[in-house]
Amino acid sequence: MRNLNSMLADIVGAPYVLTDATAMAPFLTDWRGRYTGNALCVLRPGCTDEVARSVAACAAAGVAIVAQGGNTGLVGGATPCTPAGRPPSEVVMSLGRMNRIRAIDLDNNTITVEAGCILQQVQEAADETGRLFPLSLAAEGSATIGGNLSTNAGGVQVLRYGNMRDLTLGLEVVLADGRIWDGLRGLRKDNTGYDLKHLFIGAEGTLGLITAAVLKLYPLPRARATAWLAVSDPATAVALLGNLRESCGERISAFEIVGRPALELVLKHIPNARNPLAEVHDWQVLLELSDVLPSPDATAKLGVMLEMALDPEISSGRVQDAVLAQSKGQAGELWRLRECIAEAEKIEGISIKHDVSVPISHIAEFIGRVDAALQNTFPGLRIVCFGHLGDGNLHYNLSKPSMPGNESFITEQGIVNRLVHDLVHELGGSISAEHGLGQLKRSEILRYKSAVEMNMMRAVKFALDPLGLMNPGKLL
Repeated sequence: MRNLNSMLADIVGAPYVLTDATAMAPFLTDWRGRYTGNALCVLRPGCTDEVARSVAACAAAGVAIVAQGGNTGLVGGATPCTPAGRPPSEVVMSLGRMNRIRAIDLDNNTITVEAGCILQQVQEAADETGRLFPLSLAAEGSATIGGNLSTNAGGVQVLRYGNMRDLTLGLEVVLADGRIWDGLRGLRKDNTGYDLKHLFIGAEGTLGLITAAVLKLYPLPRARATAWLAVSDPATAVALLGNLRESCGERISAFEIVGRPALELVLKHIPNARNPLAEVHDWQVLLELSDVLPSPDATAKLGVMLEMALDPEISSGRVQDAVLAQSKGQAGELWRLRECIAEAEKIEGISIKHDVSVPISHIAEFIGRVDAALQNTFPGLRIVCFGHLGDGNLHYNLSKPSMPGNESFITEQGIVNRLVHDLVHELGGSISAEHGLGQLKRSEILRYKSAVEMNMMRAVKFALDPLGLMNPGKLL
């Protein structure tokens, strides 16, 4: 493959073709440390033309390509499948150098960005123009737009603004043979055939390489009100969400649920983390309202609205305790408790993770039934349940409290997945809400999708990538 590496160096420049083991190492292991692969090289193109020419060269050589953004994925979707120690057969294409904001159209409320842009960079660019790009998630300081698109990322504001499918108007994509599809149109109405962008959003790089996108912008909220609440159980949390929707309407921008074990891990492992309430309750809710109406006292008015909405919930006992953030800094501290759960889990040790969604009406039933089934099968299990209750997406992660017990428990992942995923399917849910399938769930999905559905997906894959060179071993 020396000739291929030489060709790639001619295309992108020798400094951007990494072949040294030390230089490649950060690109070959996933964020969780669960998957480590091997690659011929790590390629770092700087523009769409370089991506296209590189893909064409790899296709001509029959070499597979693994697309990578910020490498923050949780299912091994951006890690080569070739095990470390075996001869490499894949090229990792990291798009981090493609990080330009190409255009902002305030009249059309769109921003056109390259795939390597960090999510936070896009948020800040929008903010500087008085607009909001609403995708928000814990890894926003390192996750890239290309990665967000490849997994159809959701985050904490889906219930108000939707996920990446809802936030995307157009794409630029390099196809498996090196051709460029320019679909960078900022249109909200375009009924001229198949909406091709949706083939690539959520495809995890298995159909082509997204190099740029036209994304929707929204009015920048002028006021926010954030609260941390204690409730007795998930059913109460679901009822609370319904009541608040009636009283606060579309101002609800986030509604997160946090179980006791999740909060306890954050308080244990994250420096300066502090419980805002007098005690840790079985279930906590992190709630945020936002409003775009400009007025000098908009924040105060929104706070009063939230207090009035919560008063009957507190009086009835549905809300056991509550604290409302009195400043932007206090709101940030509340959000830090939620956003650091994944990091605290990583510090604590390995766990069996699930990223599932069920209809909001079945959230309480799902948690109650699966908790009971797992505790009956694995007594003493630690269940870390948290997530985006407002859109039905739960992160449901399992481990034993001690390392010796956990090492043996991890080998039971097949049994655990049956209990969790079978119930998710029974309740009309999905075994992957926002993380994708990657390597972790590529076989698991066969249990829940029909043969017709899988055949349709394989037909799309073959039509766009007949040689199977785009991120092989992922999703399908």
